[in-house]
Amino acid sequence: MMESTLRTALVEWLESDPLLSAALNDVAEEAPSRSAPPWLGIAASASTDWSMKGTKGREVRIAIELHTRGDAADETASLVSLIESRIEALPAAHPGFRIINTLFLRARAEQRPRNTRAVLLEYRFRLLAA
Repeated sequence: MMESTLRTALVEWLESDPLLSAALNDVAEEAPSRSAPPWLGIAASASTDWSMKGTKGREVRIAIELHTRGDAADETASLVSLIESRIEALPAAHPGFRIINTLFLRARAEQRPRNTRAVLLEYRFRLLAA
């Protein structure tokens, strides 16, 4: 399934970035159960058919959520910038599929109780089977 493979590839790609791994306590496919902020996880994903003549394809939407702690919104903004840059640099070729394009869709940020922040980033990936 291309959606699951993309999720795994995206988490591994984000984890392998030296700047992000130094700044985050965890990068997970789901919300980590025991990590203190800051952490990054996939909040949700969904896919639809994007097949072409003779080639299977999927359009996958992935929502990634960053959780941080503190009053300084600029620190969270710096992390978001690193995450966005890393996602945009995700290689096209993967086992079983190729990313045709990646598109940022939207972001949502909120201040939460106990001095925490959450930023949700949504992306669309169009994939064709390799």
